[in-house]
Amino acid sequence: MSGEIAGDYMNYTVHIPPTPDNQPMDGLTETESEYDDDAPNFGSGALSLPAPGNSKLAENRMSLMRSQTGEFDHNRWLFESQGTYGYGNAYWPKDGMYEEDLEGNGIPDMVDKGWKPLTRKIPMPAGIISPYRLLIFVRLVALGFFLNWRLNHPNEEAMWLWGMSIVCEIWFAFSWILDVIPKLHPINRATDLSVLKEKFETVTPANPTGRSDLPGVDFFVSTADPEKEPPLVTANTILSILAINYPVEKLACYISDDGGALLTFEAMAEAASFANVWVPFCRKHDIEPRNPDSYFSLKGDPTKNKRRPDFVKDRRKAKREYDEFKVRINGLPDSIRRRSDAFNAREEVKAMKHIKESGGDRTEPIKIAKATWMADGTHWPGTWAASAPEHGKGDHPSILQVMLKPPSSDPLYGMPDEEQIIDYSDVDIRLPMLVYMSREKRRGYDHNKKAGAMNALVRASAIMSNGPFILNLDCDHYIYNADALREGMCFMMDRGGDRICYIQFPQRFEGIDPSDRYANHNTVFFDGNMRALDGVQGPVYVGTGCLFRRFALYGFDPPRATEYSRLFTNKHKKNTYKEADSESQALRTEDFDAELDPALLPKRFGNSAALSESIPVAEFQGRPLADHPGVKHGRPPGALTVPRPPLDPSTVAEAVSVTSCWYEDKTEWGDRVGWIYGSVTEDVVTGYRMHNRGWRSVYCITKRDAFRGSAPINLTDRLHQVLRWATGSVEIFFSRNNALLASRRLKLLQRLAYLNVGIYPFTSIFLLVYCFLPAFSLFSGFFIVQTLNVTFLVYLLTITLTLIALAILEVKWSGVGLEEWWRNEQFWLISGTSAHLYAVVQGLLKVIAGIEISFTLTSKSAAEDEDDIYADLYLVKWTSLMIPPITIMMVNIIAIAFGFAKTIYSEVPKWSKLMGGAFFSFWVLAHLYPFAKGLMGRRGKTPTIVFVWSGLIAITISLLWIAISPPKGSDASSLGSTFQFP
Repeated sequence: MSGEIAGDYMNYTVHIPPTPDNQPMDGLTETESEYDDDAPNFGSGALSLPAPGNSKLAENRMSLMRSQTGEFDHNRWLFESQGTYGYGNAYWPKDGMYEEDLEGNGIPDMVDKGWKPLTRKIPMPAGIISPYRLLIFVRLVALGFFLNWRLNHPNEEAMWLWGMSIVCEIWFAFSWILDVIPKLHPINRATDLSVLKEKFETVTPANPTGRSDLPGVDFFVSTADPEKEPPLVTANTILSILAINYPVEKLACYISDDGGALLTFEAMAEAASFANVWVPFCRKHDIEPRNPDSYFSLKGDPTKNKRRPDFVKDRRKAKREYDEFKVRINGLPDSIRRRSDAFNAREEVKAMKHIKESGGDRTEPIKIAKATWMADGTHWPGTWAASAPEHGKGDHPSILQVMLKPPSSDPLYGMPDEEQIIDYSDVDIRLPMLVYMSREKRRGYDHNKKAGAMNALVRASAIMSNGPFILNLDCDHYIYNADALREGMCFMMDRGGDRICYIQFPQRFEGIDPSDRYANHNTVFFDGNMRALDGVQGPVYVGTGCLFRRFALYGFDPPRATEYSRLFTNKHKKNTYKEADSESQALRTEDFDAELDPALLPKRFGNSAALSESIPVAEFQGRPLADHPGVKHGRPPGALTVPRPPLDPSTVAEAVSVTSCWYEDKTEWGDRVGWIYGSVTEDVVTGYRMHNRGWRSVYCITKRDAFRGSAPINLTDRLHQVLRWATGSVEIFFSRNNALLASRRLKLLQRLAYLNVGIYPFTSIFLLVYCFLPAFSLFSGFFIVQTLNVTFLVYLLTITLTLIALAILEVKWSGVGLEEWWRNEQFWLISGTSAHLYAVVQGLLKVIAGIEISFTLTSKSAAEDEDDIYADLYLVKWTSLMIPPITIMMVNIIAIAFGFAKTIYSEVPKWSKLMGGAFFSFWVLAHLYPFAKGLMGRRGKTPTIVFVWSGLIAITISLLWIAISPPKGSDASSLGSTFQFP
C-alpha cells in the first residue's frame, strides 16, 4: 500500500477502557525486550490497528495479542485484527482485501451452493413396524398350525359342515396373506416447498429474468350429466383450479362434457366471468380453500390470520358477487328453456309466413325441430333438450371452445378500486387458459365411457398447451390445498423423478355423516394400503386426484427400469433410452422405443402430425433439473422460462379434429396409449400397465388435504358404487391385466397387491357361506368341530389376539382411528355379502355369455332437505343387493332362537355347541348392524317390500331345513312327518 493509505490506517484508533488485562506490564522479560522499538504505547488506552499492506506491522501482529500473563488473547485477536477470518459464506472480506489472491468483489452466486433434495423419505418407527412384521409372521405360523389341525380333525358327525367351514377358512387365510404381505414396507414422505421455489423461481445466471422454470400442468375435469352432476358443483371445482398457487402461464384447465349439454357450457362461461373477481381475491388475501362455496360455508372467524385492512370489505363484495353468480347458474335451465321456446316460436312464425307467401297448403302441420338455442341466436351444436338427429346424447359433433385465452408471460396488475369491484392494483389478475370440450359422438361407435373422454382430452391438450404433466379430477373434487400441485411437483422434479409415472393423492370427502356408517371415508385403504404400497413400487391409481406424467400415458418405458428374475431374487437394471445429447435437447420419438419407427407413429398415435411432434417436447419439459450428478436424465436450468406461443385458429382446428370419434380407429389408443379400455375400473388398469412397464408411482399425503370431494352416504348408492368397483376387479381377473401375467419389471409385493385387486370379490362366495354356517350349526345341533377342546380354543385365541394386535399396530403407523377400522370391517362384510357377490355373477356373465354391464352415474347433487344435510343417509331405496344381507340377518336371528329353545327343552342339553354357534351368529349380526340401521330409515320409514322379502326368504329356508333334517324326538318327528311341501 502507499504511505498515504497506510497513514490513514495508522491514524485510526480504537479506544479500549483500561482494565488489568490490557494494561502494560511493569517489567519486560528478556525475550520481550527486543521488540521495544516496535511496540506501541498502551499507556494512553488507545490501540493502533495495523495496515493490511504494512509488512512490518503484520509481522508484529501476533505479539500484540499477548495478555499480561504472556498467553495469546484470542478475544483481542478476533476484535482487533480485521480481515483475518479468511473468506467464505460466513464472512466475506470487503472490497480491497485479499485482492492479490481472489478475483471478484463478493461471494459467488447461489448456483455454487450445496445441492438440496426436494423430498425425503421418512421410515416408520422401528418400535411400531418391527412388532408389526413379527406379528404377521406369528399369525402366519399360527394359521398354518390351525389349518393343519382342522384338516386332521374332521367332524365325523357333520362332515358337510366341517367341509364347508374348512374350505372357507383356507380361502380366508389366502385372502389375508394377499392383503397383508404388501404392507410390510409402509413409508412416509415429506416435501420442501422452499427448495422448489429456490430452484425454479429465483433469479440465477441460468434464469436472469426470474421467471418460473416449473413445467406446465394441464388439468382435466370430467362431467357427463348436468342433472346428476350439478353445473354449480362443476363450476366451483373449475374456480378452485383457476385460483391454484402455481405460475399462471404454466396452467391450462380442460373441462370434458360428455353429455354435450348447453347448460354445462353456459355454466362454464359464467364461471369464467366470475373468475375475474374470485381468483385475484384469493391471491390478494391468500384464501383457503379456493372453492367459493366451501369457503363461504366455513364456520368460524373468517378474519383469522388476515392482516390487510381491506379484507372485510373485499370479502363482502366477493360474497355478494358469488351469490349473484349462484343465482345466475340456478336460473340457467329456465333461461335456456324460455330462450329456446322463443326462438322456436319465431321459427314457426317464419315457416307459416313462408307457406303463406309461397301459396302452400296451410292445413299441413308445420314441422319445426325443437332446437336448443344459444344466447347469440344460433343452434347449439351439442345435445338438444328434445333429441334430434345429430343433436342427441350419443350423436353430436365435436365442440371445443377456448373460454379463457392463454395468459401473457408477464404479470398483469389490476386497476384501482374506483374502476373495479375490488382493488387489485397490487395483484396479478391473469387467469389460466380454460377450454370447454365435448368430443364427437356417433351412433354405432363404442365411445368407451370416461376412459374415451380422458383420451380425447389428452390429444386435444397435447396440441393446444402440451403440459408435460396432467392432473385429473372428478367434477365434484375441488382443490382444498392451493399448494398441493407444488408438493406433487417436488417428487417429479427431484432426483429420480424421471422414473415416476404419477403422483396419487388420497381422496378426502365432505358431507359424510359423523359416524361414517358405511365407511365412506375409506381411511383404511387410503391411509393404510396405499401408504404401504408407496414403500414397494407405488400406490394404485384410483381415478381422481392424480398427477400424471404425460409421457408415461403415451405408453413408453421409463428411462431406467429394473427387471427381476429367478423368483425375484436377481435384479438387473436396464437403460431404455438412447444417451445421445439427452441432457441438452429433446430426443426423437424413436429414441424412446427401439421398436417404434417414425413411419409407425400414425398407427400408434393417429395421423395428427402436431400430436406426434408434441411427444418429445413433453418428455423433455417433464425432466428434472440436471443440477446433480445423480440426475441421469435431466434438462438444463432455465429451459422452460421461454413464453408459450399463442394459440392460432389452425391449432384449435387441429385440436377439434383429434376429438372425433373415428380418430382412434386402427390406433393403439386405449390399448397401450392413454387410459386403457375394456373395464369399468379403467383407472386401476391404467396404473397397472404403467407399473408393468417399470414405472414407479408416489403417494403424496399433504398436511392440509390436497383435494376434497363428495361421496354417496345413502346405503343403496354406496352399494352400487362398490358394485361397480368390484365388477371392474372381476373383469381384470379374467383379462390379460391379471397380475399373474405381469412382466418381470413388476415387483413381487406389487404383484401380490394387484393380484388381490382382481381376487377380492371372489371372497364373497366363501363369506356368504360362512355367514350361514352359524345358523346351520344351531339348526342342526352340530358345530364345525366335533368337540370344543383346548387345542382348538388355543389356536382360535391366538389367531384372534394376533389379528387384534395387528389392527392396533396398523392403526398406529397409518393414523387410522379404531372406530374407522371397525367401520371398515363392518362394511367389508356388508359389501362382501351383497355387492361383491353380484359383481362376481355379472363378471362371469360378461366373460362367459358376453353380456355387457351398464352402470349409472353416482349422483353428486346435494340433499333436497336443506335443514338436514344428512337426509340421504335415512333414505331407503329398494335394490336387489339388499336381499342376501337381509336373509343372513333373519336366518341367524331365527337360528339363535331355535337353538336356544332346542337346547333348553333337550333331555341332554349341549350348551357348548349352542355357545359356539350363537357366538359366531352374534359376530355376523354385529358386522351387519349398520346395514340393519340403514334399513330402518328415519322414524321407521322402512319399505314394506323389505320385510316381505326378508320374511319369506327366512321362513322358506327355515322350513326347508326342518323338512330336510327334522329334529330328533317323538314330538319333533311327528311334527316333521306331518309337514310336506305342496
